[in-house]
Amino acid sequence: MKRQSDKITAIYCRLSRDDEQAGESNSIVNQRAILKRFAQDQGFRNIQFFVDDGYSGANFNRPDWQRMISMVENDQIGVLIAKDMSRIGRNYLEVGIYTEVLFPEHNVRFIAVNSGVDSANQADNDFTPFLNIINEFYVKDSSKKVKASMKQKGESGEYLTTNPPYGYMKDPDNPKRHWIIDDEAAIVVRQIFAWCMEGFGPSQIAKKLKEAKVDCPTVHWMKMGRNAPAKTPDNPYDWAPRTISGILEKQEYLGHMVNFKTRKQSYKSKKKIENPPEAWKIFENTHEAIIDADTFERVQELRKNKRRPARTGKSNMFSGIVRCADCKEKLYYCTSKNFETRQDHFVCSTSRKKGTDVCDTHFIRAVVLEEGVLQHMRLVISCVASYEDKFRKALGAKRSAEARKELSAKKRTLQKSENRIKELDKLFKRIYEDMVGGVISEARFQMLADSYEQEQEELREKITMLEEEIQNQEDQVENVDRFIQMAKKYLYLEKLTPAVLNDMVNAVYVHAPDKSSGHRIQDVDISYNYIGILPANLLYDIQNGETA
Repeated sequence: MKRQSDKITAIYCRLSRDDEQAGESNSIVNQRAILKRFAQDQGFRNIQFFVDDGYSGANFNRPDWQRMISMVENDQIGVLIAKDMSRIGRNYLEVGIYTEVLFPEHNVRFIAVNSGVDSANQADNDFTPFLNIINEFYVKDSSKKVKASMKQKGESGEYLTTNPPYGYMKDPDNPKRHWIIDDEAAIVVRQIFAWCMEGFGPSQIAKKLKEAKVDCPTVHWMKMGRNAPAKTPDNPYDWAPRTISGILEKQEYLGHMVNFKTRKQSYKSKKKIENPPEAWKIFENTHEAIIDADTFERVQELRKNKRRPARTGKSNMFSGIVRCADCKEKLYYCTSKNFETRQDHFVCSTSRKKGTDVCDTHFIRAVVLEEGVLQHMRLVISCVASYEDKFRKALGAKRSAEARKELSAKKRTLQKSENRIKELDKLFKRIYEDMVGGVISEARFQMLADSYEQEQEELREKITMLEEEIQNQEDQVENVDRFIQMAKKYLYLEKLTPAVLNDMVNAVYVHAPDKSSGHRIQDVDISYNYIGILPANLLYDIQNGETA
């Protein structure tokens, strides 16, 4: 073991960004000069400097601090000198652990020159814990001020992120208040969304980017000379599935600023906590969009219905889209072990799990479904291309006749649900008074209260769903135009692909087969994005001029 006189005299210096603003007195140069002179005057030998420049006192994960503490634990340091207690840190609990536990255990003499602290003179150190508390209060107060400033900036429409997301960069003419598109990264972002529309998941997309040797965001930013949030990865093309998921969910690609997506539990913690979407503050059209709204919305829908390969490893573009026409549940994709594609089929999940007495078996082969949907899509696209005005008029007539009736019914249901919630509030008050008055038991009250609360919760969910459906139906005119523009993109559709299917179709409903005629006849309804299900007779009437 080293003798105390042979051990190192550690001089610790720290400077944070806030300390820099306080003036020259706390500069690293000033600290080094003062402490070196003090050590020499006191006759301390084997001086070694430990410096953390640009590190907050609230965080003890500082490179030279950790190196010095490691040497303390290895009994290499005999004396530790700092300018004052705040240089050690501004968390009084952690500072106390070091100064009152760790240093004494390893026989380290601790001196904070300007604070008048010297562990060799214990009688003079009674005020030290209060100094630590005062130093932490400084951090807490600063944190409140920073939080208030950030809240004001975020609510007034200023970017809160230090760096723009992948795909954007700061505008050189207005770096603090405007983003511009990073063309090289934006191409990758668009490709990621395109692959998602084709049915690929985050893991598959990450693999494609690796194979194409596309630089991951960290490497791309480093090449641009921008501060990256992590160290350089061993593999510059190492895309992580979670990175892909994050890109697919960012509303910033729509051209919107999204503030307050995360928060910190405490100024002592660096961990970020996700805020719920309702706590976000969104400012629309603050910068140029990379992804259009239709593509973004469709991708979010696809991500809700995540598709998993069958046990054989095969997957199908209709997985997550095809549903039972009766129970509205998804149809399972079933494959044959011998990879005979023509035998792959879909079957109702309800009948598989609960039996045919709950829902009849809805079975359809995948190749039959694909061919039928392709033919119907070609018919619709042809109708749009050749009879656009008639199509728009016919669809409007259908909507005006059917939707008005449906809309009125939904509004009546909505009003009934809202009235029932009010009625339940009155019932709850009544049974509470009955319990207090001894008319019913507490157990009976609790049972009724639970029942009322559950019914109210179900009604609130129903109201939310109805409000969305009503709003969607009231937007039908605009949606017809959007569908027509979308259909025109596929005038020469020869093969059905996941990208085309996901772009045009919202859901496919398979009916139970009808065998009453001696032949197997099966209806399939296709719900198109924006306009819903198109009856076959409507398309026939348009083509034969019966809607004019």
